[in-house]
Amino acid sequence: MSLKVKEIEEEALRLPSHERALLAERLIHSLDEEDPEADKLWIVEAERRYRAYKEGKVKTKSAELVFKEARSKFK
Repeated sequence: MSLKVKEIEEEALRLPSHERALLAERLIHSLDEEDPEADKLWIVEAERRYRAYKEGKVKTKSAELVFKEARSKFK
C-alpha cells in the first residue's frame, strides 16, 4: 500500500461512522463499472437457472422458510 493511500485511510478512519459509510458506498460504487459482456453472461445464467427451476430440476424453498431460517441464525 502506498504512503498516500495509507494517509488517506488514516484520515478516513477519523471520520464519524456515518461519513465513513457514505465514503465506503461511493468508493464501492466507483468500482461498479458497467461491463456489457458481464451483463450478457448474467442474463444467460439467470435464464439457465429459471429454466432449471421451471423444469423442476432444482430444489426450492419458500421465501417464508428462507427468512425463518435466516432469522434463527441471528438469535
